[in-house]
Amino acid sequence: MSETDKLAPPPADITPGTRLVATLGLVTTLCGALIVAVWQLTLPAIAANKKIVLERAVRALVPDAARIVDFDATPAGLQRAGQTQVSGAVRFHAAYNAAGELQAIAAEGGARGYADTVRVLYGYRPACECIFGIRVIQMKETPGIGDNVASDADFLANFDSLDLTLAEDGQGLAHAVRAVKHGTKRFAWEIDAISGATISSKAIGRGINDSAQRLLPLLLPRLEQVKSEGAAK
Repeated sequence: MSETDKLAPPPADITPGTRLVATLGLVTTLCGALIVAVWQLTLPAIAANKKIVLERAVRALVPDAARIVDFDATPAGLQRAGQTQVSGAVRFHAAYNAAGELQAIAAEGGARGYADTVRVLYGYRPACECIFGIRVIQMKETPGIGDNVASDADFLANFDSLDLTLAEDGQGLAHAVRAVKHGTKRFAWEIDAISGATISSKAIGRGINDSAQRLLPLLLPRLEQVKSEGAAK
């Protein structure tokens, strides 16, 4: 290389601005890779914590549960749930007593509330085709107003025996679960909304309805399989 080549200026297209853009691009790429790596490392812990929260909620609904088995329900059948939910499946939790008898089914439902998604775990008894209780497991509603759905005794009484009867064709519920204006409830599948927290009340109604409409047509025809799992090791 000649002395003239050594003293030649850099190409005209390599400017300070170009170097800055390249540096920013490199930093952005490294930050993105770091975020993905941290997310992947913490994912097992997040999943484990979620499982603990769900199991505690199931045991709160079914205090005499000695064993809880998770299932994924699909049109092709039921299978024991793994760490990763089967694509398109509806996950539910079967609670058995010490004798291996099925006590109840618990499943999640969620819908958009006033501030964010309200998620609930509801307990279902096949014998009455009804819900017997709920637990709010995720909520960011307005303190003292929307968040009353988790603690208001009159509102929670809606779920002592909320009707989830399956339609005759087995394709969905005979009556959609819905929240109605406070004081206007007439039917067993309706939820008497909290006055001043109607949006949150309706979110719980929609979440339960959407979940049950998907789950029950898959679950009830295979209920004997779920019952038999209680005796399995």
